[in-house]
Amino acid sequence: MIPFKAPVEDILFSLTHVAGAGDIDGFDAELHREIAAHFAAFAEGELAPLNAVGDRVGARLENGRVRLPEGFKAAFDSYCEQGWPGLNVPEEFGGQGMGAVALGITSEIFSGANQAFEMTTGLAAGAVRTLLAFGTDAQKAANIPPLASGEWLSSMALTEPGAGSDLARIKCRAAQTETGWRIDGEKIFISGADHDLTEEVLHLVLARTGAHGLGGLSLFLCRSSRGDGTRNGVTVTRIEEKLGIHASPTCQLRFDNAEAELLGAEGQGLAAMFVMMNHARLSVALQGAAHCAHATAIARAYAEERIQGKDTPIAQHADVARMLDEMDILGLGARGIAHLALVKLEIGDTPELVEILTPIAKYFCTEAGSEAADIGIQVLGGYGFLEEYGMAQILRDARITRIYEGTNGIHALSLATRLVRMDKPLAAFDALAADCAQVAEARAMWQAAWADMREIADPRPLADVFMRLTAELLHQIVWVRIAENADRHPDPQRFDGLVRRAQSRFAVAHAHYNAEKGILSA
Repeated sequence: MIPFKAPVEDILFSLTHVAGAGDIDGFDAELHREIAAHFAAFAEGELAPLNAVGDRVGARLENGRVRLPEGFKAAFDSYCEQGWPGLNVPEEFGGQGMGAVALGITSEIFSGANQAFEMTTGLAAGAVRTLLAFGTDAQKAANIPPLASGEWLSSMALTEPGAGSDLARIKCRAAQTETGWRIDGEKIFISGADHDLTEEVLHLVLARTGAHGLGGLSLFLCRSSRGDGTRNGVTVTRIEEKLGIHASPTCQLRFDNAEAELLGAEGQGLAAMFVMMNHARLSVALQGAAHCAHATAIARAYAEERIQGKDTPIAQHADVARMLDEMDILGLGARGIAHLALVKLEIGDTPELVEILTPIAKYFCTEAGSEAADIGIQVLGGYGFLEEYGMAQILRDARITRIYEGTNGIHALSLATRLVRMDKPLAAFDALAADCAQVAEARAMWQAAWADMREIADPRPLADVFMRLTAELLHQIVWVRIAENADRHPDPQRFDGLVRRAQSRFAVAHAHYNAEKGILSA
């Protein structure tokens, strides 16, 4: 097993020189460097050593409660003692008041070290964001401080049997009684729904309060215990047996007359839930970047030590060198895309651009994570197929990122059918491309495809190839920024030869788009 090493310098280079975090009011590069260094030390020393253990042992259901593998509770207690749960929580609620960029740094490092563990803790930040946006003063005061301290963790209870991407089919119902709201129904695939890290889990539950359709959905706060301290009517009926992220407690839940509080206005649940989901989607994009970086580090370390031929490390063999370059391109580019979306979100003056960058980042970064892990297995050969080096676990863990927080197909469909017909988001993206003169030819090709998609009666069959084309244009923009600032990286020679290969990906995506378009028009 090759020990996990957080890519701190790559993260800071990407944020500062590729994504332009310096444009954020009050951004302190040195402070963020200190945050990255401290969290990297914690992740390398305490989180990463539990990754293989968690994969091997997994979460388990015992007497109606979920138990995580040995060592997880101690690591979580250390995480809380160091103040990490409150990193971006406002100071008035017991947090440190740092912004989304600081959270992005720790989120990526956490995911690279131990994605299953990050999934269990990570939703608390989204719950805080949702409470700040929609909660009453009393709800904020009651719920945010325990989330900031780590006394509580949170879940997002959205999916139901038969109601995944189609939220209009949600059946879980909330009814108002003389003593408050009560929830009845089932939810599935709920990350962090129960565990032994905290006594309390705050469930954010999307439930039906009105007629069929999206307008009849409301969002609720539902604690795992009642106000009198007894267990609330929330029961784990099953813990999912998954392909990867085995230590993440993914549960099926049953709500039986469970006490709950309405969060925000009745019938506006979807708007409130999307505040949490949009945060989660960028977090998942960073998971993809983290998988790229971790897979690349393992593959490179192995290839530089494995001798084949006359005292020659396989890293010097042409095909292996090509694969290592491709992995590095994916990782650096994915991180740059995620950071660009994160910085634009934090600045807050281009919401239309953020609206289109978020699904692109989720799509590209998670596809890249799976692709890098797959290439990494090929680099390691037979050892990659074994569990010994951890590459197989990366492939299994990374696979879920293309599914949760909106499948990549759904994001592609949204781009092709909704965003492509909205002038402001696409114009904002086009303006971003226009600012980069080096991508003029690619931009012109993309504009032609954009015009096609607006004119086609049914653009859905081209949704995936158009998303890939759009994502590769953004990837090319990011790589222009990387190339322009390479001398500011501690290892500028690393980028020699990568730029041309990175930018060639757009041509491949464009050829694929034209081929699919030709098939459909034949």
